[in-house]
Amino acid sequence: MSSRTANGGSRPSSPTSDAEVAISAALAGAEALRRRYGGPLTRLAKSERDFATEADLEAERAVRDAIAEAFPGDAFLGEEGGLHGAADAARTWLVDPLCGTLNFAARTPLVAVNVALREGGGVTAAAIADPFAAEVCWTDGDTAWGRTTIDTPLTPDASSRLVDVDFDGHPVWAAQVVSAPEFTDSFGLRVSSTSLALAWVASGRRAAYVIAGDVRDSVHFAAGIALCRAAGCVVTDLAGEPVESAGNGLIAVADAATHATLLGAIATATG
Repeated sequence: MSSRTANGGSRPSSPTSDAEVAISAALAGAEALRRRYGGPLTRLAKSERDFATEADLEAERAVRDAIAEAFPGDAFLGEEGGLHGAADAARTWLVDPLCGTLNFAARTPLVAVNVALREGGGVTAAAIADPFAAEVCWTDGDTAWGRTTIDTPLTPDASSRLVDVDFDGHPVWAAQVVSAPEFTDSFGLRVSSTSLALAWVASGRRAAYVIAGDVRDSVHFAAGIALCRAAGCVVTDLAGEPVESAGNGLIAVADAATHATLLGAIATATG
């Protein structure tokens, strides 16, 4: 049984539907992060520049437990624990339990819990939880909603002209983009360094989100990309092609006109 949203779409209400499990799992991860926030954290090195903390691990366990309770036969690919289940499973959950680990460790409350279900070559359900705004956004693959105290359809809106540019991994490229007149004449810059900004694009708080690098089949971005697409955003790579085609970055934009302007600014600044 489903309830109806303000735009006439149906919102899944069964606790075992894919979308509701994604929501429950993301919220379980968010609760684990709130318990850890502000306390002492041991940094567990993953590479020279990257690390995880006990909060990452605890949030991933909470997400995995919530999914396993509903769908014990599904595979699970976590940012920290890797793959559990068959690599060629028909259904695999892609999970980033703490997007914004450095923010979290520095007591900066800009982080996200990302949960996405990959099925049949695409993402069919996803949720992004903000642990500190008590908010979750989700999609069943067709339409997108957000919830704080009530359920609201997500509506992209480019009127803020604010663009979140992620500097992670490609700071020189990002600096070229944001310092170019073609960018500054049209947009205002924000840098949050978390895929939470994709939920903000879907919900109208940002005009766009931009990051370089390969985001294909990524636990960091699968949920956000699915959410933006379901909300009606324009989602492409940095050349305006499908994200899945060449691993050439990600642009998620509220509307087609703003997408064209931003693509042109990026091409001029970095071409």
